[in-house]
Amino acid sequence: MKEDFMKIAIVYYSKTGNTKKVAELIAEGANTNENVEAKYMSIEEVDKEFLMEAKTVIFGTPTIYGTYSWQIKQWLDTARSVKLGGKLGAVFATASFVGGGAELAELALIAELLVVGMLVYSSGVAEGQPFIHYGPVCIQEGDEGQKERARIFGERIAKKTVELFN
Repeated sequence: MKEDFMKIAIVYYSKTGNTKKVAELIAEGANTNENVEAKYMSIEEVDKEFLMEAKTVIFGTPTIYGTYSWQIKQWLDTARSVKLGGKLGAVFATASFVGGGAELAELALIAELLVVGMLVYSSGVAEGQPFIHYGPVCIQEGDEGQKERARIFGERIAKKTVELFN
């Protein structure tokens, strides 16, 4: 475990294991930054101390009926002891198939992060190809291109975390 580094928490809910696999990829990408320690955690097993110390929190969700999971919604609505305001926030989603509403799920989750006072970042088109508009989306656990975008997303979020909070 890296000590005295900026922490990035990746908090996810995974029904089938696909969202967990994408969280692992994002952490892998973020941990390539020598100034960052990224850790992924299910909402059922949140490391509250790590989360409180994190400068950035990335939320991951499966897409369920065109929006983010009720489990993430419930966690965000009830985790009042976790202060998210002022932290950098980002999102990612998984879906069962193309056209399953993952972008809508990400936008809805981004709206929730804004309401709790988070600064939201995705890298958009600012970092060039690949463009990651709202956050990466993987169909199921993702094909190779989707997996690579998830790793790149982690790298970009880590870079922005260091830039903003160093």
